[in-house]
Amino acid sequence: MAPKPTPAIKPKFPPDRTRTPLRAAVVGVGRMGRHHARVYAQSPDTDLVGVVDANPERAEAMAEQYRCRAFYSVRELLEEGVDLASVAVPTTLHLPMAKPLLDAGVACLIEKPLAGDVAEAKLIQAAAVASGAVLMVGHIERFNPIMRAFKRQQERGQPIVPRFIEVSRVSPMTFRSVDTSVVMDMMIHDLDVVIMLMGGREPDEVQASGVPVITEHEDICNARLTWRLPTGTCVANITCSRLALKTERVTRITGENAYVKIDYGAKSGTMIRKTANENQMAEVRDLLRQGADMSHINYLEMVNIEELQVDEGEPIVEEIKAFVEAVRAATLPEIDAAAGLANVRTAERIIAAARVERNGQKV
Repeated sequence: MAPKPTPAIKPKFPPDRTRTPLRAAVVGVGRMGRHHARVYAQSPDTDLVGVVDANPERAEAMAEQYRCRAFYSVRELLEEGVDLASVAVPTTLHLPMAKPLLDAGVACLIEKPLAGDVAEAKLIQAAAVASGAVLMVGHIERFNPIMRAFKRQQERGQPIVPRFIEVSRVSPMTFRSVDTSVVMDMMIHDLDVVIMLMGGREPDEVQASGVPVITEHEDICNARLTWRLPTGTCVANITCSRLALKTERVTRITGENAYVKIDYGAKSGTMIRKTANENQMAEVRDLLRQGADMSHINYLEMVNIEELQVDEGEPIVEEIKAFVEAVRAATLPEIDAAAGLANVRTAERIIAAARVERNGQKV
């Protein structure tokens, strides 16, 4: 016997991007979702209509704190009516939670990663395309103050052409997101940034090594990604671990025309541009050719180092601001479904390569 079709949802207030303020909601108010709720409640551009959570006590506590309604299903929320929503549930629930919203034309900001695998990521993307709803993926490192500073510096000067990128993202075990590989849990942040630096292009070649230690998934992984571009080859070496003795989130970019160090945790960064140091380097090369003894020279005093100018903007506030602006303008957000899909697909390739390398398992 064929299942009965699900009755159509008739929202009290259909999505309307021209509404002021926009009616917002958060699906999942756990560790990340509660921050989304706070920002929507405090922003003059949005009105937090309600929160959805499978835990009634948590939903009611959030609703009381931000003077909105507690809902216990996406269907209830849709019947009430909403213009946009953040989806901050576990990754395995992204598709069942986001698809009804997107089908109804509700703009969605989905926490990273877009989905747990490529197949589900494509279904989410297809739902957004079919309804025309704005879909943004919450890769929050793009909104880290130091990354915003790096982008501003790029816009002011000659763009950096990367040749080698080295990334280290390690931390002690928190026992969160242990149902998935460290690649999907932590490395996905850096895959988003590195693929962005490559103009959105996925790597041509993937090599990886990874091992499970405490969980059944990779707890430590190193990936070597190679791009073969018309401008030349670029290699990214990314190491992630959730079993480290300290926390470190550092990216180093070496290009033909500059070197950049980005420290996400310290929110600091430095840039050394080739053009700003050409005269000093030419003089050093001449002296070396002449066989001069230069051991007495302090190299650091020769280099023109620029400190990246960091603002005080909170990443989650800047992320939601960008999302709301995209909804208002009905434009593709900076991190759209295509970007989210590229990140998931690359993560899958890394996991597969690590498992083949480790034990010949084919994924």
